[in-house]
Amino acid sequence: MSAFLADITVDHIRSNKVSTRKTKIICTLGPACWSVEGLSGLIDNGMNIARLNFSHGDHEGHGATLERLREALASRPGSHVGVMLDTKGPEIRTGFLDESCNKKLSLVKGQTIEIGTDYDRLGNTEYLACSYKSLPTTVSVGSRILIADGALMLEVEEIRAESVIARILNSATIGERKNMNLPGAIVDLPTLTDKDIDDITNFGIPEGVDFIAASFVRRGKDIDTIREVLGDEGAHIKIIAKIENQEGLENFDEILEKTDGIMVARGDLGMEIPIQKVFLAQKMMIKKANSAGKPVVTATQMLESMITNPRPTRAECADVANAVLDGTDAVMLSGETANGEFPNNAVAIMADTCLEAESMIDYDFVGDKIRRDTLHKLGSLEPAESIASSAVKTAYDVRAKVIVVLTTSGKTARYVAKYRPEMPVLVLTAMGHVARQTQGYLKNSESAMLGSMLGTDAILVRAQDMAKRRGWVKADDKMVCVYGLREGTTGSTNMLRVITVE
Repeated sequence: MSAFLADITVDHIRSNKVSTRKTKIICTLGPACWSVEGLSGLIDNGMNIARLNFSHGDHEGHGATLERLREALASRPGSHVGVMLDTKGPEIRTGFLDESCNKKLSLVKGQTIEIGTDYDRLGNTEYLACSYKSLPTTVSVGSRILIADGALMLEVEEIRAESVIARILNSATIGERKNMNLPGAIVDLPTLTDKDIDDITNFGIPEGVDFIAASFVRRGKDIDTIREVLGDEGAHIKIIAKIENQEGLENFDEILEKTDGIMVARGDLGMEIPIQKVFLAQKMMIKKANSAGKPVVTATQMLESMITNPRPTRAECADVANAVLDGTDAVMLSGETANGEFPNNAVAIMADTCLEAESMIDYDFVGDKIRRDTLHKLGSLEPAESIASSAVKTAYDVRAKVIVVLTTSGKTARYVAKYRPEMPVLVLTAMGHVARQTQGYLKNSESAMLGSMLGTDAILVRAQDMAKRRGWVKADDKMVCVYGLREGTTGSTNMLRVITVE
C-alpha cells in the first residue's frame, strides 16, 4: 500500500462516520440547474464554484444566471461560492457541408479526403473545409487528425499548398462544424480570441467573477497575456490554466510558475495525447501543483453517466476517488449538472466519494513530504510560507482542532492549504473575493467574512465562536492561529499563536 494511505479495514468500509469534506466541487451551470431552486440545490449539496461555460451562451444569458445564483446565495448567509468564467478559447473546426449531404457526411474507411483551408467551400466526400489556415504547415505526412471528439480519425498522406490529403482510418458519419484536433502538433493559434477578450473585459471583470479558466494554455507567456487583459481592475481574479494538449504538457513547469492554479482538462487532452497516458499526465500535473502550492482541478467525464442515470458507474466513483488520492484540490462536474437529469444527485455523490477517499489519506505524512520537497528545491522558505508550514506542524503537535488564518489577500491561506492539514482551516477576511476564492479552490478551507481586519484579539475570540458553531471545537480544545502584527496589511504574516478555546 502507498505510504500516504491509512490501512483499510472492513470496519472502515462499514463506517458511516461523517467529517468535513476537504476537496472542492466545481459545478457547470446550465438549463438543468440554473433556476434559483436548482442553484440552491447545488449549493446545499456542496457546490464550491459555479462554472459559466462561455463556449455556449451570451453575456445576457450568463448574467441572468449569475443574478439567480446571487439570489440563491442571499438566502444562505455565510455561504461563499466562487464564480468561474471558462473561456471558449481558440479552436479548429470543420466547415459547412453541401446541401446534398443533408448536414451529415458519411465517410468510409480506406478512402481519402482532402482537408483544405478554404472555409467558404462546402464539404462533401471529397473535400472538407477546416478553419485553421496553417494546417498544411503544421502537420506532416503520417500525422493524425481527429474530428468530432475522435469519432473520425484520419492520417495525412500528402501535403499541398492549401490543403492535405488524408486517409480515412474508420468509417463514420459527422455533422457540420465539428471540432478538430491535431495530436502532438504545435498549432499557430492565439492565447485569447477576440471573443475571449470581450468576455473577460465586458463580462468577467464588471460582473465580479473570481476565476478565469483559460482554455488551451500552451506556454508561460500565455498567462502573462491574460494578466495584461485583466489589468489592474481584474488583478485579483485568479487564473486557472487548462492544460489540454502536448505543448501545454511540455511547457507545464513554466505555466505552473506563472498561473494561480491548474485544470487537468482531460477531454481535449485525451484527444491530443494517447488516451492511455492521460492518467499519467494527471498524476504528474497534480504532484507538481501540490509541490508548488498551486490549487489543481481534475475535470471531464468524472460522473458522465449521471447525465441520464441516477447513479454513477463504479469506475466513475473510482475515478473521483483516485483523483482525490492523487492530491487534487477540486473535482469538476460538466454535463452532469449543466444538462443532466440528476444534478443534485451528482453533487451529493461526488461529495460523498471525496469524503471516503479523504478518510484514507495520511495528511501528516503528505504535508511533511511536501515540506521536505519544497526545502530541497528552494533551499529556504519565505517568512509567510515558513509560518504557514510551522502552523500545520504545530497543529499536529498540540492536537489542535482548527487552524485559523487571518488574511487580506488569501496568500497565507494558500500556504497553509499547501501543507495539507488534516484539521479544518478557518479563513477570516474582510474581502469578499478572497472569501469566495479560498473556500472555492483551497483544499480543506472554509472562509468567513469580517467587517474589518483590525483588532486581532477580538477577531480570535470571534473565531472560537465560529468554530464552535461549526462543531469543530469545544471548551479546552486547541486552535492554531496565523496572522500578521500589522493588522489589515497584505504580506505581513509573521505570527503563530496557540490558543485554548474558552
